[in-house]
Amino acid sequence: MRNYSVFDIIGPIMIGPSSSHTAGAARLAKVAAAISGGKIVRVEFHLHGSFAETYRGHGTDKALVAGILNMDPWDENLKNSIKIANERGIGVTFIPTDLGEVHPNTVKFIITKDDGNATQVSGSSIGGGNIFIFDIDGQEVEFTGERPTILTKHQDLPGVISKISSILYQENINIANMRVYRKGKGKMATMALETDTQVTEEAMGKIKNIKEIENVKFINPIVEGVI
Repeated sequence: MRNYSVFDIIGPIMIGPSSSHTAGAARLAKVAAAISGGKIVRVEFHLHGSFAETYRGHGTDKALVAGILNMDPWDENLKNSIKIANERGIGVTFIPTDLGEVHPNTVKFIITKDDGNATQVSGSSIGGGNIFIFDIDGQEVEFTGERPTILTKHQDLPGVISKISSILYQENINIANMRVYRKGKGKMATMALETDTQVTEEAMGKIKNIKEIENVKFINPIVEGVI
């Protein structure tokens, strides 16, 4: 039997009418922006299911743009997010589409940065403001953003994961959950590693210096604020 938290029962602190369509959407976009990194200049939001049908009426469009702007779900400026994005020179496009057999509140982000590189992130708002990221640049992943999360793209070679876990051990950081995904033996692998505590800058620096690491990013969980 699942243990329910107060958050599950009363829902998140937020601006907007729907935890799934506003709070969850803002969280999804904020995590997607963090995964992309860099200065964002353009975002395509490919909206699936209920998101595609009601994104204007429920304010999902404003919530998604707010997340890209690093706003929290309770930010009073959420309702002005599209205007703020335009003022900052960030182009946004909403495209209703069919993403297949996925949750009805799903969005695929195509995020372009000022260097011309684009990142694709797909995730779902699964209720109560909770989210689930399941794809990054065509690679299957699985994490919720509820805990501090390290995302790595690394060579699939013996000892890489051991090097990362050793660094966290040295910094007294406990691993709560870890999943590794790869498309083939010896090729590039992706890892989503959730921790019980914040990851220090020193630990992140050491992980970045591992020679087999191509890319590493850190996702901070969104902490509820007070309106």
